[in-house]
Amino acid sequence: MAASPGAVSPVSATASSPTLEVRNLQTHFFTRAGVVKAVDGVSFTVGRGKVMGLVGESGSGKTVTGFSILGLVDEPGRIVGGEILFHGQNLARLKEEEMRQLRGNRIAMIFQDPMMTLNPVLRVDTQMIETVLAHTKVSKEEARQRARDTLGMVGIPSPDERLKSYPHQFSGGMRQRVAIAIALLHRPELIVADEPTTALDVTIQAQILAEVQKLCAQTGTAMIWITHDLTVVAGLADELAVMYAGRVVEHGPVNGTLDKPLHPYTMGLIGSVPSRNKRGEPLRQIPGMTPSLLNLPVGCAFRTRCPKAQDKCQQDPPLGELLPGRRARCFFPYNMPAEAAA
Repeated sequence: MAASPGAVSPVSATASSPTLEVRNLQTHFFTRAGVVKAVDGVSFTVGRGKVMGLVGESGSGKTVTGFSILGLVDEPGRIVGGEILFHGQNLARLKEEEMRQLRGNRIAMIFQDPMMTLNPVLRVDTQMIETVLAHTKVSKEEARQRARDTLGMVGIPSPDERLKSYPHQFSGGMRQRVAIAIALLHRPELIVADEPTTALDVTIQAQILAEVQKLCAQTGTAMIWITHDLTVVAGLADELAVMYAGRVVEHGPVNGTLDKPLHPYTMGLIGSVPSRNKRGEPLRQIPGMTPSLLNLPVGCAFRTRCPKAQDKCQQDPPLGELLPGRRARCFFPYNMPAEAAA
C-alpha cells in the first residue's frame, strides 16, 4: 500500500539536515473575547544531538509552541500558519493517525504534570510495556526489561518492585520520573520537555539533566527544553530562544545570550535571578505585568515595561541578526559594540 503523502518516512533523516525546523509558526485561539495570538511567527531550528532552551514568563507562548509541534493543540486553538518540519516533513499537515504513530515513538513530550502521561488506574508496568509494544515488535518480556532499565536510568530505586505499583503509590517527584522514563523508552529523535524537573529535588534534577545530555550526545536525539529557570538551561542547552507575548525576542548560543544579552527583556530575566542580586539588596524585577494577548501595545510588545523604550518602539521591531549568530527583536539593544550600535 502506498504511503500517505504527508507521512514521515523513517529513512528521511540525514546527518546534515536538522531534526526540526519551525518556520513562522502561528497558533491562535479563537475565543468569544477575540483572537489570542498565543504563538505569532515563531521560527527556530534544532539539530541532531542539540538542546534548544525555550524560556520566558508564564503566558509567553512557549508551552503552546511545544504543544503545536506535537499536534496537541485543542479547540478553540489551531495552527493557522507556518511549517513544522521534522526531517523535512511538515507535521502541521499530517493526519491525526499519522501523528499518533510518531508521538511516543520518534517524537516524545514530557509534560509538566506527570498525570497527563500516566493513567491512574493502570499499573506502571502495564503502561510502559504497552507503550513499547505499540511501536516496537518485541516480546512482552523484552518490553518489561526495557521498562525496568529505563526506570533505573531516571533514578527510581528497586525498579522491579516499582513496576508493579500504581501512580498514586508514588510521590509527585517519583511520578514525574516515571513520566520521563516513558518518554525515553524509544530513544526518540525529538523530545519536547515542558518544565519536567520543576517538581524534583536538586539532586534528582541534576541526575536527570545528566541523563538527558548523555542521551542527546550518544543517540543524536534533539531536544526542546521549555522552562522559566535560566540556571537549568545555562548548563543544558546549546542555543536559547527567549519568548515574550507569543514571539521570539532573542535567539542565539546559550553562553553568549546569558553572558551578554541583547534584548532588554532577556536582561530583565537574568537580573531577576536571585544569585545575580547582591546580598541585602532588594531583588531586581521586571516592572509591570505581561500584557494581555488580546490587547497588546502598539509596536514592541515589551515597550511599556522597558527601561530603554523610545518613540521608535511604537513601530514593530523585526527579529534581526544584530551580531553574528545573535538575533534580537529590538531597536535599542544592550551589549552592542560601539561600531555596530552606531
